Formats: sequence, structure tokens, C-alpha cells
Amino acid sequence: MTYFTFESTTDNIVIGCDIGQTLILLLQCHIILEYKRSMRTSKGGIGLKISFALQVADDAGGQGEPWLQDCVVSLSPCADLLVVAREQKAAFLSAKWRTDDSGREEMTLGVSWTGTLSTEEGECVSSTICIPLASQKRSSTGRPDWTCVVVGFTSGYVRFYTESGVLLLAQLLHEDPVLRLKCRTYEIPRHPGVTEQHEELSILYSAAMVTIDGFSLFQSLRACRNQAARAAAAGNDVIQPPPLAYKKWGLQEMDTIVDHSSVGIMTLCVFDQMKNASILGGFNASVKGSPPAMSQYVTVGSGPYTGFYYAIEGSSQPLLSHVAMAVASKLTSALFSAASGWLGWNKNKNEEEAPQKQKPKVEPATPLSIRFGLPDSRRHGESICLSPCNMLAGVTDDFGRVTLLDLARGIAIRMWKGYRDAQLGWLQVPEERSERDLSPSASLPRRHALFLVIYAPRRGILEVWAMQQGPRVGAFTVGKHCRLLYAGYRLMGVNSVTSQGWQLHTQQVCLLDPITGVLRTVNIPFHLALRFVLKKSILQTRSIVLDIKHPAVKKQALESLLSNKNTPVSCLVNITRALDDTLKRQEPGEVDAELLQLCSSQLKLLQLYTDIQQLHSAADVEETYFFLPSLQDSLEGIEEELSRVAPTLQRYAQFTPRPSVSFAQDSPDSPLPAQAFLSQLECTEDEEVKVIRRSETEWNQLGNFLFWSCLCGKSPLHKVCYTLQQAGISPQQLLSLLLSVWLHREKELLQKPEENVRNLHRLLVALSDMKGAVEESWDTQSISPWWQQVRTTCVQSHNAAAALLAALVAHRAAKASITSRFQSEWEAVSLELEQWVVCVRQLEDVLVLQTLLLVPPPPGATGGATVQCSIKTLLEGGTGGIADSVSKWVFRQDISPERLKEILQKRGNKEADDNVEQRDEEERHEQEKSQEDTDRTAELLLAVCQRFPHSLSPDFLFAHCCWEYVVQWNKDPEVCKYTSTHTTRYHKVGKAPKDRLCRRDVGMGDKAMTSFLGCCVQLLNILMEADSAVEEVSAPELSIEEAWSGAEGPASIAELALEQRGVHYPLVQHHCLLASLLHAAMTFSVKVKPFSLFDSKGKNAFFRDLTTIQLMPSGDMDPGLVSVRQEFLLRVLTGWVQAIDDPTSSAPLPSSGPKAEWWPSLCLELGSLLQVNPDILRRHLVCELYSQGLDLRAEEVMLEVEDKDVLGSQLLVLTGQRLSYSLLHSQNQTQAAMELLARLPPTLCTWLKAMDPRELRCPLIPLPQTSRLVGRLIEILPENHAQYSLALHLLEAVEVLTTED
Repeated sequence: MTYFTFESTTDNIVIGCDIGQTLILLLQCHIILEYKRSMRTSKGGIGLKISFALQVADDAGGQGEPWLQDCVVSLSPCADLLVVAREQKAAFLSAKWRTDDSGREEMTLGVSWTGTLSTEEGECVSSTICIPLASQKRSSTGRPDWTCVVVGFTSGYVRFYTESGVLLLAQLLHEDPVLRLKCRTYEIPRHPGVTEQHEELSILYSAAMVTIDGFSLFQSLRACRNQAARAAAAGNDVIQPPPLAYKKWGLQEMDTIVDHSSVGIMTLCVFDQMKNASILGGFNASVKGSPPAMSQYVTVGSGPYTGFYYAIEGSSQPLLSHVAMAVASKLTSALFSAASGWLGWNKNKNEEEAPQKQKPKVEPATPLSIRFGLPDSRRHGESICLSPCNMLAGVTDDFGRVTLLDLARGIAIRMWKGYRDAQLGWLQVPEERSERDLSPSASLPRRHALFLVIYAPRRGILEVWAMQQGPRVGAFTVGKHCRLLYAGYRLMGVNSVTSQGWQLHTQQVCLLDPITGVLRTVNIPFHLALRFVLKKSILQTRSIVLDIKHPAVKKQALESLLSNKNTPVSCLVNITRALDDTLKRQEPGEVDAELLQLCSSQLKLLQLYTDIQQLHSAADVEETYFFLPSLQDSLEGIEEELSRVAPTLQRYAQFTPRPSVSFAQDSPDSPLPAQAFLSQLECTEDEEVKVIRRSETEWNQLGNFLFWSCLCGKSPLHKVCYTLQQAGISPQQLLSLLLSVWLHREKELLQKPEENVRNLHRLLVALSDMKGAVEESWDTQSISPWWQQVRTTCVQSHNAAAALLAALVAHRAAKASITSRFQSEWEAVSLELEQWVVCVRQLEDVLVLQTLLLVPPPPGATGGATVQCSIKTLLEGGTGGIADSVSKWVFRQDISPERLKEILQKRGNKEADDNVEQRDEEERHEQEKSQEDTDRTAELLLAVCQRFPHSLSPDFLFAHCCWEYVVQWNKDPEVCKYTSTHTTRYHKVGKAPKDRLCRRDVGMGDKAMTSFLGCCVQLLNILMEADSAVEEVSAPELSIEEAWSGAEGPASIAELALEQRGVHYPLVQHHCLLASLLHAAMTFSVKVKPFSLFDSKGKNAFFRDLTTIQLMPSGDMDPGLVSVRQEFLLRVLTGWVQAIDDPTSSAPLPSSGPKAEWWPSLCLELGSLLQVNPDILRRHLVCELYSQGLDLRAEEVMLEVEDKDVLGSQLLVLTGQRLSYSLLHSQNQTQAAMELLARLPPTLCTWLKAMDPRELRCPLIPLPQTSRLVGRLIEILPENHAQYSLALHLLEAVEVLTTED
């Protein structure tokens, strides 16, 4: 068994420390978690026996299970009574003093009562609260007289108990389960004009809410407790308790309600009153002279997520309930036994049972409509916690969010995410008594700070946040199975008169840990709520820092000051300079070197920060330095290159993703704080400044701060570069920062590319002229590390447009630098310039390719993430990287193979037309305009193919597209087993599996399975055709563009395909045969076991690697097996004929599906492979077509039949069936037909009567068609045929019928 002792107020979570000076608060404010695990068990200690009270057993490991999650727990605000209940049982734990082993007295919570609370059958405890009742004695100082335990049950009953478990009241107010019990007690108004709130107990049901007046409840509980005491003493004293005054509201227009808060009485201002009246009543609404008082209720749940209800005072009269109180029948030795006896729990079995209790009457609820709510169809509220000031509320939901509501305005003002199953509490902290109490403003009310406490059990963390938009002031790691206990009320029975001079000893928020059995309180000092902590003057702050004696503490104070975001730069400079001056005036032996180095380095960085800020805000931007002839010469020709790439840049800008939602603090335009600037720079021992590269975001922010204004032309960039050079920052780091901001802000740069390019050129030249940028000993015939850094950054960038513009500018600047060093009239040719030519070419290719990849997919397409490419990714992708990117784009665009082939053919036609005469200029212009308007995507794809003629050759691109579709289809790991699984399933069932079986075993429906099998047949036929032509067609030569010849990476699909072994043709044909048979069986629903069509060799050869050589069937097959195959093919032909059952239709047959025209030829081909006589199949097809009435198609097939005699005999029977139907079985028999039947020879008449026309699927055939059939019979039957005379008689009879008809 497990015993727990819950320790109460001895353990505290203390945040901050009491510091007098505000600066010291800034420097040394820290969070202390006083985590005292003083859970010591004495020999006679009292514990909570979990197995008895809550029926929770220990786990195997001996650690405490999170049993608390299954219990209903409530704690008295005075922390002197804890109630833990589960199902029907409960345990009350009261505060007790005890002495530990060391003799120290401490407060613990020990079990004072355990037992069963439920009295109705099947009811369980659903909610509890502990309400301390104030003492009415004049000598009271604020401690409670006693505590009432209020328990709500699933039966709807609400019962009131004493601390010792004695039942005082029991009332059925509604017949639904009690969801929540909440209490509101008297609070002294802190400001004049604030509405004084009445005490109240609110009970929430699923569709109703009951509010009990606090004064009435207080008087009733006192009377019932007094009566219980007298009953315990006498046993026969019966007094009817006074009635309860309550109001019952039916909450309407909300789907589900799970929690509530009774905010209290409020009065609207005149403006809000007129606004509400206008909204609710329209233009002609009448407005009362004085705003009515209303009770506000806020509920959470769903539909809407949060609901606001307003009940006007006086709209519902209070209901009076007569409470039935249990009376003792006899007195026992113990109080609990006596109380149990009154309720009939301890009666003897022989004692007569009391008459059945009559169910009390339940009053109907007054309907209350919702005023407004916060609609969110997907969000479901879980709990709401009202702040002590009644102005705010915290709401938790199933999305793991905590929402802060402004109840006065009815809006959400803040949201925290990542707090699933969160528990909330509030702390209202008064201002500490200090010198302010002695000041002239001491008469003003004391200030209060409000904090929200959030316990996240999933993460095991307790957080404290300052309201309303304040920061997180504390976070503590606690257990994951704790319970945050927040009462939200104080003592009941207090008013403005009795509370004078009282010191209410209540705890606002406590944390109960069931594993350790420790109960902790949360205490927060007032000063942590101060938003701006630097309220002292700079002189006072400086004096405090200088008064610190220990150098290490002084250094820590300076570092804390420099890292604070709210400290002004001027304050940082002033304090740091004062400290530096003080250190320099000291004796050399007394100076702390580290502190002096810190002061001098931070002063230098602060001065740099200030200088850069002043330069960015300077008005004299124009500098004559920028208009030197040398700079103009180096930019010569840049306009032509910009105009050449301008159309591509415009299309690229159109397809650039739209801006998404972002936070203001993450915007690149947000100012860089001095603290962030100092954290990214450090001074070295040789008085240089080194930039520390941390995250990419911080690096971009620093680059924005230094160079963005210069790139926009708003700052004197030469002065900025000079200032940075004097600070000692290396040119290489400045170049990296410049390129980072240039590439990061591509979208803004493309708005004014010409102007921004010129500014970039000036900055790049200025950085190149710095000492240490370009080495003086650099040979122009070698690679410069400076320019190589620029190329490397552009090669790795995914921002194609910005990288291309930077490369164009750097190419011009490098060329000008080399020309100035070469000093010759001849144009300089160097390895550096060749590298730039290749880089620019590659970036232009990447820009065109990236523009294509940014084209959004059409609506309804598969879509997917846009592929971001760069020179580096394409080179690392190998020779097939480009085709791979385009193939992924083709898949996202859902371009059909026919459409892709058409686009690629346009490229070939366009290349062939280059040598033809130029068309008329106007006609060509109109054609290009029409093409641009109708097929922009095809134009972009053609442009990419022109830039990559080898990498995107038609065969190469088709191969990659085919592989991409295979990859997408093969994402299901079981897809490779589709054919074998379906074959096995078909063989077991013996017929086409139903849709349910197909989906269960294969993962696709029966129709999709049929289509899949057809695709398998096509794929296997393609493999056989390719294998047949492998010796006739030479292997293609794979090549790549010269600019991309340095590609290193995996081999392309085409290269891998050329290295593959060839397939074994007979094995592929064998699988194609199986796939064709399955396809036919699924299409026409033929009952067959597929493996029964093959012998043992054929079965063993299935589903093997197609490149291996297997033992295949050979020689003559068993006649029985051939007969089974023949029967299958005959049924397939019958199914095809039935599919095209419309004899009157002259439309051509489709190219796919069960009506496809190629099914007969496929059956004949399969018959030759299965050793089935094709003439039998043709004769069967002719007979089926005649039976269906498709005489013309039958005549076409008849020409290919070899054995005419057998066919004649079969058609003779079919003709007799037609004529028998016309003469004997037709409902429209004519007199001429009856006369003809009488004239027929007896043998013919007997033969016709023996015919069964029901075998014909279309017996009603026009007589001319039958006459034509008989003529065909006479032609194919030889005269010596045994049935030739019968055919002549049939011909004569048909001619007579035709003539008379």
C-alpha cells in the first residue's frame, strides 16, 4: 500500500527577491526556486491510504502512478483543507501541526475523514470546492470559522458537508450532471466607482446554470451546521433549514458548454448602452434613461468557442427551495458514525427500510440567449479561469492554446501556443510597503500587479507571465502529473464592515505533486511586473555601478546592463565611459585587466553603433566620390546586360511567392537593438573587431543594419565604409554581410533593379579598395580569393535573380580592377574573367530554370513543394540534375505526355525554321503576342529547353518524367506487390474480386485495378519492343552543356538505364500473357483461376526478375489445360460481343475499355500463345456476333474462318433459331406466316419446332438480314453436305416471308 503526506505552506515557489534599488533589480534580479522536499515520515505519522480512499494501486516499479489525474481535487483558499474524490469515495485532509525527528514543528495535511459521498444509485462525484466561512465573532482576525465542502454529482445533486464529512444540505437543482462549481466572494473595491460584487455560488450543467446568492447560502449553512451539532448531541431535534435563494438560467444558442465564469454585476456606459440598443433594436430603438445593471456570464465549449451572456437584474425572480435535511435517529459514539446513521448507512439488516424517497421537484430554467461569442468551428474550449480583477480571463482549448480574453470588450487580446492540457491560475500582488507610503501620494490606493500562472503538464513546466502584454517572469521545471490548484475566491460571509482590519491569510495558487506528496505555493514580488525598470536617473545608476567594490561583481553588473533590451544607448555609453575613466585613474596594480578590456571594447562598439546610426539618418546622401570617371567606366555596358535579362527578371518577380504572415519583430526593416549589435561583435587583442556568426537570421539583421540604407541610396555609403574600416572589421566579413543582405532582400531589390545595382557596385568597389581586400601581390592570371568569395556566395544562393545581378556587378568590378593593373591598350584576358563568364552564364540558366519551377500548378493538380535550385545544387545533382528538376515540375503541373511531346516538337520546328526566310513583321508580332497570352507555361518550358539543349533533349526529359511518375506512384511500399497480390486473390476467389476485397488486399478499387492491369500490359509490351530493337538502334550519346560540364554527383537515369542488363524476352512475354489474361478477366468479369491456365513450369516462372533466365513452358500442352484456356478465351469473346450490344449504332468503337475494337485480335494472339486453335475462336466470334444481331461484323470475321463446313453447320442452327422465333414464338404472327408453316415440308417443320430461340441474345432480327445469312450459308456449304437440302428449304421459306412481308 502507498501512503502520502501532503505538506502545505512550508514549501514555496518564490520568484525574485526584495531589492530596494531599481538598478540592482536590473542587474541582480533572479528567480529562486525554493524546492524543499521535506517529506519525512514519523513513526506515528498520518498518511493518505490511496488504495482505500481512491482505489489506486501502485505500479510495478514502485513509483507513484499519476492517480491524481483521475481524481476531483479542491483546496481551500486558506490551504487548511484538501478534498480528493474519485467516483463515490472521498478523503478530507486537514491542516495539522507535527514535530519531525529533529524537533522542528511543521504544518502538514493529514486525513481527517474518508468515506462514501454518493447516496443515489450510480452517481459519482463530478466537481468539488471548499468554501471557508468567516467567523461572526468580533475578535476574529480573518481566519475562517469552518470550511464547507460543496460536492456536485453526476445525478445533478449538490450536497454540502462539514470538514468531518457530516451532510448538511442536499439539493437537486437540475437533472443533468454537475459540470463545474465556482464561487465568488467579497472583494474590497480598490478604486472608487467600481461596482461592489455580491457573493455567489454558481453551478454549471450541460445546458443550464444555477446561481445561489452568497448571503442566503451563508445563513443556511450556519443554520444547518448548528442543527447538525444539536442533532449529534440530542439525536431527535428537527429544525427545517431556511430556503435557498437561487436563479436558474437556460443557456441557449451554444452547442456545447464545458466551463463557465460568473463575472458579476456590470453597468455599461451611456455610449455602450446606445450602441447595443442600436445594434439590437435598429434605427428606431428606444434607450432607457439609465443603463441597466447586468450580470455577465462567460462560457467556453464549442459553437461558439466562447459565449458571452448578460442577464439584466430583475429579469428573473429568485426561486426558493425547501431543503430536506437528514436527521439523526440515534446517537453513536463517534460523530462520523452519528452522521452515517442519520443517512441510513449503518442500519441493521433487520430494521425496516424507510419508504422510498420522493424525487424533489426541479424548477424550470429561465431562457437566456447568448449576446455574442468568439466563433471558431474547429476549436473547442476546455476551461476558463477568471482573474481576481474580473477584467480578464484565461481560456484553454483542445489545440493546446491559452487565450487571454478582455471581458469588458469581449475580445481575445493574447494567445500562447504549445500548452496542451494546460491548467491556469491568477496571482494579484499588491505593491510592497516602502517609502511611497510616507510620500504625499500615500493616500492613493496601493497598486496591484496581475500575473497569469500556466502549468503545462505535457512539458512539466510552470510559467508565470505578467499581464497584459508583459513578458514571462519565471519558469520552473516541475512534475508532469501535478495539479494546479487555484480557488479564485476568499472567505464567504465577509462584507465591507466586517472586513475592516482583517488580515486575510489565503493562498492564491498552489501546486500539488502526487509523486512526492508536496504542496507548494507560488509567491511573486510586485516589482517583476514593472515594465520599465530603469526609473532612476543616469547619475543614480552610474553611482550604483561605481559603488560596487568587487571587480567580478562590477563586471557582471556591466554585462547585465549591456544585455538588457530596455536600456537606452546613451545610458550604456555614459555608464561604460564613467567606469572606464574610473579604472584608468586607478593605480596600475589595482586595475582589473579584464574589466578594463571589457569597458574599452564595449565603448568602441557602442561608438561604432552610434556612428552607423547617425550616418543612416544623415541628410547629405549625395557624395562626389560616387561620380568619379573610373566608377562610370567600370559600369559601362551594364545597362545592356540588364535590358537583356529584364524580361526574365519580370517573369521571375511575378512568380515569386507572395509574402506570408510574419511577426513585426522578425521584419528586416525593424531596427537592430544595441544589445543585439554588441552580441554579434567582439574586439580582439590587436584592437580589431570580429563579427561572430551565429544564426542566419541574426547575420541578416546585422547586414541590414550596416548596408541596407546604402543599397537604397539613403545613406552616404562611402562614409559608412570608411567608418567600418576604421573600426577594424575585416573586408571579407563586410563583403559577406553585404552579399547576405543583397540576396536576402531580393524582392525589394527587383522593384528598382537599375538603381540598386549602381549602389551595389559602389559598395563593392569601396570594399574592394579597403586594405586587405584584394591582395597587392595578386597575379591577374590566377584566381583572386576576394572575387572567389563573391562567386562562391552566388553559386550557393537559391535567390537566382539577386545572385545574377550581384554576379554582373562583380564581373564589371573585377574586370575594371584587372584592367587597371594590366595598364595596356589590349583587352585583358585572365583566368579570373573566364571564371566570371562561366558563372554569369550559369546564373542566367538558373534564373530561367527557377522561373519555370515557380509557375504555380493548376487548380486540382497534385502540387507539392516548389523546388529551389542553385548552381551548387544543380552541379551536385549530376548530369541528370536539371532534367530531374524539370521532371518534378512536369509532375506538379500535371502535363500529359501528349502535351509535353507537342511542346518539345515546337522547339524542333522553331530550330528548323531558323534557316527559313523571315516572316512578315506584323504577322510575327501578332503570333508571338497570341502565344504569350495563351500558352505562357509552354513558352517558359521552351526557353529552358533552349538554354539546356543537351540536358533537356526529348528522350532525356521523357526518361526522367517517366521515372518521376514511377517514384510518385511507388511511394506506397506495397505497390510492387500489386500484380502478385491481385493474382493470388483472383486465384483464391475464382472470379473478379469485389471492390471491397481489392481495396483491402491491394489498396485500390476494382475499376482502378482493371486500369492498372491494362497499364501493366502496355509496359510489358514496351519492354518487349525495346528488347527486339536493341540490336537495330544504337545507344544514344549522352552529353551536357559546356557551362555545366563540371557536374559531379549521381549518375542520371539514362546512364543507369544504359548500364542495365537486357530483359529476357520469353520471361517478359510470359508475364505479359498473365497480365493480359488478368486484364481480360477483370474487364469482362470472367470466372477463372488464373494459375489454372498454366502448367507447373509456367507457375514457377512468374514474378521473377525479368533479366533472369527461367525454365519456360515448351512443347505441346495437356489437352485438358488447352481446353480450359479455350473456354476462357471463348468467354472473353462473348463478353466483348455483349459489351457492343447495339446493332443499330454505326459509331466507331472506342480505343480502350470493354468496347475496344482490339479485343478480338488480342484473343487470337493469346490463343496462339496458349496453343488454342484460332479457327475455333473465330467461329465462336462469328456465331456470337450473329446471335447479338451484329451481322455486318460477323461477315467480316467470317472471311478469316478456315473450316467453312463446321461454321456452316453452326450458322444453320442459328438461322433455324431466328426463323423459329419468327414463325412459332413471335407475338406478332401474321396469317402469311401461318400459311407458310403449313406448306413447309414436315421434316423442316419438325426441325424448326426443335429449335430454341431463347439461345439468341437478339432474336428479333429483320428478315432481310436473315435472308442474307441464309445466302451466306448456301455459299459456304458444299452441295454434298448432309444439311445442304435443309439450307435450301430455309432459303425458300425466308424468301417467301420476305416477299409477303
